[in-house]
Amino acid sequence: MSEIITTPNTRDDVHTVRLEATNHEGSFLGKNLSPKKFTTNAGSGFAFADLLFGLDLGNAPTFGFAYPGWRGHLADVQFRPDMATLVQWEAGLQSVIGDFWQADGTPVGICPRNLARKLIDRLDSRGFKATVAVEIEATLFQESIHEARIKGYRDLTPLGGSAGTAYHLAKSKDWVDYMSAVARRLDEIGIEWEAWSDEDAAGQVELNLAPGEPLSVCDDWARTRQVMREVAFELGHTVTFMAKPTAGYGQASHVNLSLQRDGVNAFYAEEGPSPTMRHAIGGLLATMRGATSIMLPQITSYRRLVDLSGPPTTVTWGINNKTTAVRAVCGHPAYSRLEYRVPGADANLYLAVAAILAGVIAGLDAAIEPPEPVTDMAWCVPDLERLPDTVTKAATALEADPILREQLGDEFVDYWVGTRRWEWMQFHTAGGDPFAELSEWESARYFELP
Repeated sequence: MSEIITTPNTRDDVHTVRLEATNHEGSFLGKNLSPKKFTTNAGSGFAFADLLFGLDLGNAPTFGFAYPGWRGHLADVQFRPDMATLVQWEAGLQSVIGDFWQADGTPVGICPRNLARKLIDRLDSRGFKATVAVEIEATLFQESIHEARIKGYRDLTPLGGSAGTAYHLAKSKDWVDYMSAVARRLDEIGIEWEAWSDEDAAGQVELNLAPGEPLSVCDDWARTRQVMREVAFELGHTVTFMAKPTAGYGQASHVNLSLQRDGVNAFYAEEGPSPTMRHAIGGLLATMRGATSIMLPQITSYRRLVDLSGPPTTVTWGINNKTTAVRAVCGHPAYSRLEYRVPGADANLYLAVAAILAGVIAGLDAAIEPPEPVTDMAWCVPDLERLPDTVTKAATALEADPILREQLGDEFVDYWVGTRRWEWMQFHTAGGDPFAELSEWESARYFELP
């Protein structure tokens, strides 16, 4: 069991402590407590109804699959704060990230942060330390969130102009002011960022967080998205992390990974990918079809999978090849790494990291050799294996994947597959349109919450 620190360092000028966590969908959840309540109960935890893992994004209870221990009586689970994450969010408000635990002291197996930690610890037991980094893509709109809601999140005005390409500095000042405000807020709460820039779609931005220990980077990812939402609200604009908020380009959440052993980059070899890197790639490719369900969690996630439009569409890897699903960056003692390019912007990073590490561990344990790298474009090639292109195909692939079942656990896999099939049923029975470029149902469901 993780050590629980029972002496929270709340300051005299703090009037509220906010608890923070994600559910399986990646939604940022929590409670606001008085400092006295927080200090009194930090050691034992705080009760949350476990329905937080039993509701979909439309606030409907999900049925048709089991999650043992809560069906029928809505038992409480305990939120336990990780005191290392306590920060001063703003004047008078502190925030702390935590995990969900059962009353008997065992971790909730489907809690995203618990699952990520389990895989991190499993990798550590093999003598490796992981470093990850994430590229956050989001789309900004000129309208306020209230105006966006009135318009059904459709036909919104891209912030910064309607031009859609990449790296342009000729953006209007409102776009620059927004990202500058986000960067200042991240600095204030201690989240290290490296760069932000114009991305391909109109109004789109990419924000790169600094590499670090996987759990800390996941925590920073969750908080960065909250900062981006709060700044948008304060400035009268709107931001979304929906995988494809318009009929144009979609948006991703690429994850970069390296492994260290005894302080040395285990992915580096002078002649190219090291044996450790090759085996990691082999494991990632072996689990990729099943892992796609986690990387592309929603109906709209799969609308991104269009050849020549940016996202990978095939189960492939290549050296410095951004058309493949896994890009190997080789030849540098410090920067040799893998870029896993499948996740959409709507993926829960805790779960994505867990699935990536599951593939890596399997590859290392079994010394899985990958196929030859793709040296040309990996789009529009008929003899390359395709990624699953619907939420149900990906769920079926995950359900049948013995490696991911072993690494992530039957409880999580069965639960996750059930939620994805539920999502498919809701789409097809509650107003979704599979023939639209982007249906109104998807905009209403995914624009604000994932």
